[in-house]
Amino acid sequence: MPFADELIGRHTVRSLTRTIRAAAPQAALTALRAAPRQIDALSLRERADLLRDALLADLPGDYADLAGTVRIAREDAQFTGWLIWPVTSALATRAVQEDEPAAFDDAMELLASLTGRLSSEFAVRTLLRHDLDRALGIITGGWTGSPEADVRRLASEGTRPYLPWSVRVPDILARPAATVPILDALYRDESEYVRRSVANHLNDLSRDHPEIVLDTARRWLDHPEATTERLVRHGLRTLVKRGHPGALELLGFASAALEVDGPRLDRDTVPFGGTVRFTASIRNIGDVQARLAIDYVVHHRKANGTQSGKTFKLTTRTLTPGEQIQVTREHSFRPITTRRYYPGQHAISLQINGVESDRAAFELSAEPTR
Repeated sequence: MPFADELIGRHTVRSLTRTIRAAAPQAALTALRAAPRQIDALSLRERADLLRDALLADLPGDYADLAGTVRIAREDAQFTGWLIWPVTSALATRAVQEDEPAAFDDAMELLASLTGRLSSEFAVRTLLRHDLDRALGIITGGWTGSPEADVRRLASEGTRPYLPWSVRVPDILARPAATVPILDALYRDESEYVRRSVANHLNDLSRDHPEIVLDTARRWLDHPEATTERLVRHGLRTLVKRGHPGALELLGFASAALEVDGPRLDRDTVPFGGTVRFTASIRNIGDVQARLAIDYVVHHRKANGTQSGKTFKLTTRTLTPGEQIQVTREHSFRPITTRRYYPGQHAISLQINGVESDRAAFELSAEPTR
């Protein structure tokens, strides 16, 4: 992922200041001109918030005044990219502060018109938090049927329960079925861009409400397009990793009679930053063909000495009665920013159609001292 200053940096502030000065020549833009001196130490989200607040300070007045300035700036072809995030956030913030239906509806319209320049998915959360039902009415009544794929995707992406980098919308978490009509309208969309958002939205819902997700997926598979099965597989990926029986069954991974030998590791001790290779053989000892979702689980040692498993995709195979396959994978323990490795006993196991194999243990060495 790019660094924050590559997305919203001093160059972004200069571009934003230039376009706003052209659209509102009477404004002093004191806060925007000061922003480059404050931005360097901030995270990406904090940078967007800094510029949002600068816009609100530099462009006082009511919502209509701000919206008018943005509509003028919108005519500039260079009014695009990451500078749009603080602009849409400012629009949503002022509309909520004004607390008038006309401002709310206009802000929704402006966010939709700008989303092709940079997704309005973060800014729309402010409006969703303020009046979810009004926002959903606009989304299902217009956005899901928009001729623009960016707007249709915004309908799904902006309402995701766990949208990355965004604030949560408590009412969406409390009313998980509220966004299902949006997904129903879009799961057969012609755009892969839109369908992928639908799958990610479905996967978000599965974290807390697997039965809603499975009921939705079953309905879709009853009336599928050529793209539906792939979308459903992607939307159920977390449930499959968890070995959820209903998700596995829906995707055709029923219980099977198997003989599993392994996993067998190529070493007992893994140096910090090193790798471990494992192999295993799997035989179908049943009388019918078996479709298998084969994953592996790394059981990481935690700071308190217990273990926590993380599931990784391995392969999908279909075995005829008596057929045997061998699987192998090398797993790295190189340092990454999203996980801290603790020395001590770890383990690897297979997970086949949700059923875990025996674990193979190994020791991870401590990080070398510097």
